[in-house]
Amino acid sequence: MTSSHSRISPMAASYPASSIRKMFNLALDFPDAVKLTVGEPDFTTPEHIKAAGIRAIENDNTRYVANAGIPELRQAIAGKYSARWNRSIAPENVMVSFGAMEALTFALDVTVSPGDEVIIPDPSFPNYLGQVHRLGGVAVSVPVTEDNDFKLRAEDVRAAITDRTAAVIINSPSNPLGSVMDRADLEQIAALADEHEFTVISDEVYDEMVFDDAVFTSIAEVKPSSAEVGAEFDRFLAIGSFSKTYAMTGWRCGFVIGSQDFIAPMALLQEGLTSSLPGFVQEAAVAAIEGPQTAVEEMVASYARRRELMVERINAIEGLSLLRPAATFYAWVNVSEWGLDSWELATQLLEQHNLATIPGSAFGPAGEGYLRLTFAVSDETINTACDRLEAFAAGR
Repeated sequence: MTSSHSRISPMAASYPASSIRKMFNLALDFPDAVKLTVGEPDFTTPEHIKAAGIRAIENDNTRYVANAGIPELRQAIAGKYSARWNRSIAPENVMVSFGAMEALTFALDVTVSPGDEVIIPDPSFPNYLGQVHRLGGVAVSVPVTEDNDFKLRAEDVRAAITDRTAAVIINSPSNPLGSVMDRADLEQIAALADEHEFTVISDEVYDEMVFDDAVFTSIAEVKPSSAEVGAEFDRFLAIGSFSKTYAMTGWRCGFVIGSQDFIAPMALLQEGLTSSLPGFVQEAAVAAIEGPQTAVEEMVASYARRRELMVERINAIEGLSLLRPAATFYAWVNVSEWGLDSWELATQLLEQHNLATIPGSAFGPAGEGYLRLTFAVSDETINTACDRLEAFAAGR
């Protein structure tokens, strides 16, 4: 029996494949490869957080819970960010989600209709494109360049706005760029959002992973220049996660904070997707926020130290250069002098030197000429990887 129609929906058939996953799969054929690929803390979840999750299971917190999250967690998140942003955040402004990915799904679900445009930085996390595609939206890329220290600029966003712009996704601190946006640009983007009535979806999952004197500003903290005295900017959805901050990637606990008219429909969407995040996971997340933060400080200090090693080693290799990342645990390495496209280079490094990296083009066309390397790995791994990059340079 034949049919002129595919059994697969056009959306699914044309969903953009992740080149990160493609390289990850390729590296499986090289089990002994040194891997600088996965964006994941190399720490284990702190003991007091694990203990809270185990205790919750033992106390039989294994049933359905509220779609939007347990009250204790929504309250804990609201309290943390009220203090941090110096604005009043209520539990009703918080939606608990399956990691930041579902938070992004919700943020786009409530703001984007088929045919709407979503402005996205290039390079950026590739799942943004897939999420916009899933909704029938149109992704509009805005290049982010080394000339601007890899910071998204408001003037470039302004140039991309049309009457179909529904949202702008910003990611600061940035994966893969390791940069932190300037407050002035955030203020101007907020003013543009008010003027053109679009939503700023701000991916802030690396908000605690900031080094030296770099200052991270949330979109929730800014007052647009256009705002009336006393008025607060509320055309934002801020996405957060426990994954990176607390080394809880596998717990899949994220959240989104925003105006109540944005947040309220998300509970209905959750009911139709996954019902609720497990209660025991949420109890562990409460312990993460309300417990000691020393583990977070130790992790960030460790990343900062390893970043110095990565910067020193990379910049000593002929043909490579690296701007010192202000945040995250990613090095965005300029490899353009080597004259290979980034996918070809990443493939050669893997096949010839047993080194797994992520090609910059995986993050968008503007990523061509770069590799993303993670420094959430041991000093030994960083040194071995850089030895292999040196060997590649010497053999060219």
